[in-house]
Amino acid sequence: MESFLTKLKDITTFIFDVDGVLTDGSIFVTETGVQSRAFNIKDGYALQLAVKCGYNVAAISGSRSKSALFRLNSLGINDVYLGAHTKSERFKIYIEEKSINPSNILYMADDIPDLAVMKLVGLPVCPADAAEEIKTISAYVSPYAGGKGCARDIIEKVMKVQGKWMSAEAYSW
Repeated sequence: MESFLTKLKDITTFIFDVDGVLTDGSIFVTETGVQSRAFNIKDGYALQLAVKCGYNVAAISGSRSKSALFRLNSLGINDVYLGAHTKSERFKIYIEEKSINPSNILYMADDIPDLAVMKLVGLPVCPADAAEEIKTISAYVSPYAGGKGCARDIIEKVMKVQGKWMSAEAYSW
């Protein structure tokens, strides 16, 4: 556990998959074909707090969901990459553009399309209901399922280790 906690101290960047991590993976489809997803408000709170405290926060998804883009942008997350079918390529472009060291990145994902990216980051983590292949390479498996608080769980852990959770910086409205 010490090596995991040590790695939390070095995190400057959070990258999340959307479906299965920031949502529970369900897609609601209306009779007219409109699709929507449900996001967890507690995850949202932690995400916007991480942005406010100066962390890089991004999402990389194979989906092209406009509702996901709207939700993440409303939380202050501007680095949202949708339709990323080769996530590792999008990841490499992102870290080059932002000059981020991969060892300072926490990446949370739940399924096979994220496997390649998870092998490139300093701290791969996943929700409780992730695919077994993802759990195997994760440094931490949240006790919370995708869309049910797993993002809040890991963001809170990082911020607590770094002394930013409940800090004056976090709550200077």
